[in-house]
Amino acid sequence: MSVGLRAAIHAGIPGNKGGTHLKTETIVLNQERNVSLTTFIQAVGGEFGRIGRRPAVLVIPGGGYHFCSDREAEPVAFAYLKAGYQAFILRYSLNEQSVWPNPLDDYEQAMALIRQNAALWHVEADRIAVVGFSAGGHLAACAATMSRNRPNAAILGYPVIDGNCAREYQRTAPDVVAHVDENTCPCFVFATRTDNLVPASNTIHLIDALYRKEVAFESHIYSNGDHGLSTSDASIEDRPFCERYSRWVSDSIAWLADVLGGVTPQGLAEPRFGPKVNGNREKMLNMDCTLAHLMGNAAARAVLDEAIPGWDSDAPSGRAQVIRLRDALNRRGEDESVARAIEEKISAIENGSREA
Repeated sequence: MSVGLRAAIHAGIPGNKGGTHLKTETIVLNQERNVSLTTFIQAVGGEFGRIGRRPAVLVIPGGGYHFCSDREAEPVAFAYLKAGYQAFILRYSLNEQSVWPNPLDDYEQAMALIRQNAALWHVEADRIAVVGFSAGGHLAACAATMSRNRPNAAILGYPVIDGNCAREYQRTAPDVVAHVDENTCPCFVFATRTDNLVPASNTIHLIDALYRKEVAFESHIYSNGDHGLSTSDASIEDRPFCERYSRWVSDSIAWLADVLGGVTPQGLAEPRFGPKVNGNREKMLNMDCTLAHLMGNAAARAVLDEAIPGWDSDAPSGRAQVIRLRDALNRRGEDESVARAIEEKISAIENGSREA
């Protein structure tokens, strides 16, 4: 991108050594469609200890593809900045310019720019999450399921997911559920049961698709609250909602630490659980594959039949779909030497493609 395309507004809070520890800049991505990326970059090192690079969030406000809600922009970015993230806000193509795939192209350009400038902006390029709301949640979910530059995680607030719902706002918008696949990133999804604009069924259909494709997710459908509550801070919201709704911010930050690793004074922590539910999607078979998955592989069955006759006794039950081989062997009380011998053999077997 040429310097001439940058409309920059620099702001900062003075640091100890004459610099600034928060820098913001607005970059024009597409002048004709009025698309921009606003950056909020925190310093690293110095008073921030061993932090060399930070994870990041790309915030995508809602607005029905007719406007970008300010309530779902800076207030959201600041919440993640406080948790140690770099933050970016995408204001994407709207109204007649929002014909598909323009909005997704806007996302692609923004994410590519962030990753290209990862060193300059002190960003860990493989720890970037999208945070989208309503129609922005639709765009964020499309980024998670069908983009070239997929995010590493997605946080989706009261998102538009179903095709018939999406087309009420943008007639060319795609159905997200149809595009959920095994490469979809982990998702944190929240909504309210009484949403008065986007039915909670959108969230239910999405988490069902994520479950079927074995994609890691966490979901919260709160009991009461209207559409568009954003962070629900008192400064931006006075409508009634259940008090638990406000926890989505802290819960999503804790969830990001689980799947991507959080920010500590010692640097970036390792993920607690990682992005995978099990080992079914790895290149080679492994001890974290489910029994049902292994039953579909003749070579794996032969190894297990020889080592443990009757190993598939869980197969007739629903447990076979979720119990991992490692856990099944532990439940049976198998000797560690048997487990090691099995692991050595099945880890040499290539994992064939399999539909969930």
